[in-house]
Amino acid sequence: MASSGITLTAGMRKNLFSLQNTSNLLERTQKRLATGLRVQNAVDDPVNYFTALGHRQRAEDLASRKDEMAESIQLVSAANEGVESITSLIASAKSLAQSALSASTTAEINTLESQFNEVMAQVDTLAADSGYKGVNLLDGTAVTHEVKFDETGASSLTMSGFDASTDVTNGLSLNTVAASAWVSSSSAGAPDKEIINSSITALDNARTTLRSESQKLSTNLSTITIRQDFTKGMINTLEDGAAELTNADMNEEGANMLMLQTRQSLGTTSLSLASQSAQSVLRLF
Repeated sequence: MASSGITLTAGMRKNLFSLQNTSNLLERTQKRLATGLRVQNAVDDPVNYFTALGHRQRAEDLASRKDEMAESIQLVSAANEGVESITSLIASAKSLAQSALSASTTAEINTLESQFNEVMAQVDTLAADSGYKGVNLLDGTAVTHEVKFDETGASSLTMSGFDASTDVTNGLSLNTVAASAWVSSSSAGAPDKEIINSSITALDNARTTLRSESQKLSTNLSTITIRQDFTKGMINTLEDGAAELTNADMNEEGANMLMLQTRQSLGTTSLSLASQSAQSVLRLF
């Protein structure tokens, strides 16, 4: 049994092929307008797709480092707050010692001694309380903290803690005062200026040490902050680069959509005219 088929003229075939191409282009343009991307997968453009993917992956890795830097900034800030507060306590203790130099009674000197010792105890407490998320740069445990800056961890900064307690061996070398130690043994009710001045000297030395350590903390804080700002800029640069490689130009795609719709309309009209011409020829037989 012979099969029957529909025979199209050359003009109709050409119009139909053009309409199919226009339909495919319309579908692609609609996807670009819907997603905002001209490169959605490796098939669209392998080079741009994988290059953009590498940019985005590096940006994600740097974003993780940026969060780590933010935590490190808080750690250093906590230590710096501790140093500043301990410095204030030392100033308070020095004021007490200087007051003892001019005290005129044993009771007054002993009261100042007691207050001095309370301040020294607070120095130790403050040093122990200056940690952040379990890491304390002031507690004298020889702790080190590493901050990684790049995605591989090759670029980093290692910070070392110090002992900000009153410990004589490893800390600030601040001794508490024994009972009546500030009272002169040779003159009743008078201050022992030599011992009191020794305490003042120790306080001055401790303040100098704290200033030196505070400078180190400030330098580390500045370095981390600069690297954090740099990382933010790099993340934006990488994301912009990926966008340039894959994002669609919405104005261009909008114009393409209008042009393709017009082409499709004209193609449909042309195909209809070709069909009408074929029907007119058939009527002659």
